This record gives sequence, C-alpha cells and structure tokens, in this order.
Amino acid sequence: MRFDPQSLLAGVASNGLFSTLPRRTFLATLGASAVMPALSTRALAQAASVRPLINSVSTVNLDGIYMGHVQGVCSNGRDILYWSMTNDLVMSDATGKVLKKVKVLNHHGDLTYVDGKIYVAVNLGIFNDSQKRADSWIYVYDANNLSFLSRHSAIEVVYGAGGMAYGDGKYLVVGGLPDGYQENLVYEYDRDLKFVRQIALKSGWTQLGIQTAAYNANHWWFGCYGSPEILLRVDNSFQAIERFVFSGSVGLVPVDDKTFLVGGSICSGVVGCEARLHAVKIDELIAQGLLKPV
Repeated sequence: MRFDPQSLLAGVASNGLFSTLPRRTFLATLGASAVMPALSTRALAQAASVRPLINSVSTVNLDGIYMGHVQGVCSNGRDILYWSMTNDLVMSDATGKVLKKVKVLNHHGDLTYVDGKIYVAVNLGIFNDSQKRADSWIYVYDANNLSFLSRHSAIEVVYGAGGMAYGDGKYLVVGGLPDGYQENLVYEYDRDLKFVRQIALKSGWTQLGIQTAAYNANHWWFGCYGSPEILLRVDNSFQAIERFVFSGSVGLVPVDDKTFLVGGSICSGVVGCEARLHAVKIDELIAQGLLKPV
C-alpha cells in the first residue's frame, strides 16, 4: 500500500501543483556498524555528513505501517525527522528510514524539537468537549534515543492538547475546539514550560480546533481539519490572521524561510496507516497568488 500523490495537499490539489513531483533519489544513511567505535572524531563527523539533509529532500515516505495516523512531524534542523504516529514515536533519517521507534500513550499529538529534546502535546482525556474533560500534558523525550525524560501538566488546555511548536522565545500549545466556537485558543509557555497566558485567536471556527503548529519566517502557522482543510498564518502579535485553503493538518516542518515539509497520511481499515512528507514553498505560492486568503 503506497500513497496516492494526488491525495496529498488536498486544499490545493485542484491546481495540480504537487501531484506529479517525482520522488528524489537519496544518499544511503551510513549505518552504525561494529567498526564505528574505532573511528576517529573526524571520521565520525565525516560519516555524519554523509547522512541526507532535511533541506535536500522533496518527498519522504516513512518506513512501516502504524495503527495510528501521523499527528505531526518535526526535525532537528539537519538530518533527523521525528514523527508522532498517535501511539508510536518514530525517529527517521531524511529518507524515511526508521532509526528508532517507541510505543507511547494514546494520544500523542504534534511535536517540536528544541535543544536536543522532543516536546509532544499529549491528551489523555476527551478532545473537543464543552465540559472541559481533557487531560492535557507536555511530554519530553531525548532526541538522541527517544527515551522518556519528563512530563509537565498543561491543565490550561481545556479542550485537549493536540500540538505544539517553539518560536519567538516561547512554546505554543494548540488543541481541540467544540463545535460552533469562533475563536481558537492558543496557550503560551516559557522556556521552562511555565504557563504564561491564553490567547484567543479570532480565526473563525475550524473543525476540531488546531492540529499542527510551526513557527517560520516570523509567523505562526496552524494546520486545521475541515472540508476544505484550513491553514492559518498568524503574525507575532496574534492579531493579523489569514486563512488559506491548504492541507497542513498532519505535519508542518519548516525547512527554510519559504519551504515546509508538509505531512500526509493514508490509512486502510485494520491494516494501518502510512505517513509522508512533501516539500512545498508555501510563501511562494502566496506571493504568486496561487494560494489566496479566504
């Protein structure tokens, strides 16, 4: 079972912009073999440089099939990708080759990388519940081996923590939203994961709130479900908000000021789900008028 490329980026599929892009040929990752301990520091650095870099890829297919769909993806900014597959946390190289995989609690959502650690928005309660019966947390993992380090209460995220990102000196946690609510709630935490404030985004209603978050080019980007799916671009003041019809609800990985690796997922009954990333220059599409605010 493989991806149908035309199912990716549903919000702009009608333009035919991405459905025919070819999969790249990647450099093979240098394996950690038995001779590795004998290598010098210089040799180790040279070996690491052989690993494909995130900014060199156009399409990434994650190896394997998972029982949960991809909730979000982040990177170390160089050569490693981290995938939240709802109840699996997966580390891969830039080609999608799995380097490490661990089972995690359902529901692990979107995630972010900061200073050698992975931070994941986790809800153990009910999403999108007007009675506020969520059980929201931030789980922290070692980015080198995915070992669990700590967890921090995010009790403020009353409709369920579903995603998070770091940028502009702060963490933002996003999550669910009951039907009919016209403002998405975003929660700011400092570098020590201490709650700072709740921000009410005048975004209009989005289905089940916000699913993914990223910070890039001095803007916050939020991916939302819907028919069609919605992408929000928000300035640092959280006042200037633009809505685009674009599918970014299962992964937004900044590569450079113009480029994201955008997530896609396809599931087949009891078989499971696969995950994919595809490079998209979102800011260029906006500048060229191919992606317009709605």
